[in-house]
Amino acid sequence: MLTRTWWKIFVAFIIVGGIIWFNQHIHMKPQTIREWILSFGVLAPLVFIGLYTVRPFLFFPASILSLAAGLAFGAWWGTIFTVIGATLGASLSFFVAKKFGERVIQESWKKKTIKLQAQLKKNGFMYVLLLRLIPIFPFDFISYLAGIVNVKFTHFLFATWIGIIPGTFAYNFLGSSFASGNRIIIIIAVIVFLIISFVPIMTNAKLRQKLGLQQKGE
Repeated sequence: MLTRTWWKIFVAFIIVGGIIWFNQHIHMKPQTIREWILSFGVLAPLVFIGLYTVRPFLFFPASILSLAAGLAFGAWWGTIFTVIGATLGASLSFFVAKKFGERVIQESWKKKTIKLQAQLKKNGFMYVLLLRLIPIFPFDFISYLAGIVNVKFTHFLFATWIGIIPGTFAYNFLGSSFASGNRIIIIIAVIVFLIISFVPIMTNAKLRQKLGLQQKGE
């Protein structure tokens, strides 16, 4: 029992130390992250995927990492590496929540999402997919909630993998367009990004109502 306690303390120390180091040495700018990642040479893709996998525990914005991937690897490879890293990170969050239960989510959020929890239990794949495509909740919150309500992992995994592709491509395409310096490509990338960004805004109210997050007529 004592060994397990010390092991938890050690893991917590490593995580906190990693957060402090990362935030002190890597400034939150896509260009800076791009340069840091590419400094690893042929290992750069693995470093990026590893970084994205632990991102939920570094409290680092996913959007900045996605833009950095586009800058570093281009739209297509950046999207592939980001989807792999994001799916692994979501899976890690899922299992952390499954292990530690409701302690990973604030009480206020649990009360707000009672109906959503019921929907996830009933049809996990469909609702995880929907909430990945239309992210009205923080990405990591859905991963934690799915783990807590025991969504089948394969359903969670494939719904996450499929659902994040459009948004991931939009961010990576935008990042790669800035790297290209081609005005036409930048304009196209911005248009694609805006279209994908406006979908959640246009469907936000209806989806919230469906999930019991607001009353009709509000």
